[in-house]
Amino acid sequence: MSTNVLRTADGWWAVLGDRALPVDTKAVTTADLLADRAAVREAAASGEPGTPVADLVALSPVTTPCRVVAQMVNYRSHARDSGFTGDIPPTFFRKASGSVSGPGEAIVRPSHVKFLDYEVELGLVMGTTLPVGTVVEERDLPSYVAGLVITNDVSARDVQLTKTQFYESKSYPTFTPTGPYLSLLEPEDFAHLLDLRLKLSVNGDLRQDRTLADMIVRPAQALTLLARFQTLDAGDLLLTGTPGGTALKAPPKAVEKIGSLLPPAVKWKAFFKTQAKNPHYLHHGDMVTATIATPDGRIDLGEQRTAVTDAN
Repeated sequence: MSTNVLRTADGWWAVLGDRALPVDTKAVTTADLLADRAAVREAAASGEPGTPVADLVALSPVTTPCRVVAQMVNYRSHARDSGFTGDIPPTFFRKASGSVSGPGEAIVRPSHVKFLDYEVELGLVMGTTLPVGTVVEERDLPSYVAGLVITNDVSARDVQLTKTQFYESKSYPTFTPTGPYLSLLEPEDFAHLLDLRLKLSVNGDLRQDRTLADMIVRPAQALTLLARFQTLDAGDLLLTGTPGGTALKAPPKAVEKIGSLLPPAVKWKAFFKTQAKNPHYLHHGDMVTATIATPDGRIDLGEQRTAVTDAN
C-alpha cells in the first residue's frame, strides 16, 4: 500500500488517516527524503498517536528548485475540447519551478491576465535519475517513479494563445499548486494507476472528472519519449496532462475557418471577445478543489483547495 507524506515548515510527516507522525530525518529536499525512505516507514509503523492532519499547514511536498516538465494534450477528452482530430504527436514543455506552490496557497492572477484557467493533473515524482536514452517499460516504473502528487497546471490563456508559447503562460508564481500529499508507492501499487480518477471543482461545480484510462500517452511511454532528450533526477516533477473540462474550448469549425482568414490582431480580438462571455474562467474569490484517488482508496492523494486572488 502507498504511504502519504506531508511537508510543513517543521519537517516531514507520515500520514495515517487523519493523523500525522513526524519523520525522524534530516532531509531538506524531496530528493533527500526519497533517499531516506526507511525513516518514513519507521514513522508510519511507530504506533505513536501523532498530530491531527487538520492542525498542520501543508507546503508543497515537491521542493524547489527542480525540473518541472509537462505533457500537452494527453487526454482524449481534452483533445476533443481543444479541437484536435486524428493522431496527436506527444509534446512536452517546461514550467519554471518557481511556479510551484503549496496546496492551500492562493492562486494569484497577474493584473494583465484576463483568462485564467485550471488543469488538474497527476504529477509523477522521480525517485532516481532517468538518463537520456532510457527505455522505460511498464514493469520498470517502480524503478524510476517514487510517488504521485496532485498538481494544477494553471494557465494564462490570453498569454498562451497570443504568444503561441507555454513557458510564460504557465510559469507565473503560484501557477503549479502541488500536494497536499506525496504518495509514495510500493511496486504493486503501479498496477492500479489507470484506476486513478482526477476531479476538479470550482465553487463546488464539478468541471473535470476522468480516470487515467482516458490518457493518450501513459507514464512509461511518456518517460521513454522524454528521455530521448531530457534527463530527470530524483525529486523532479512530470505533469502528465489534464482531462477535458477546462474553461478554454476550441471554437466551432466554421468559426475557426473564418478566423484563419483574418489578420492575427483582428482574429484574437474577436476570439477573446467571445471568451469574455465564458463564465468558467477563474476569478477573484473562486475556490478550486482538486482530488486524485482510486475508488478503493488504495491510492489517495488528498484534497487540494486553492483560492483565487488578484495581484495587488
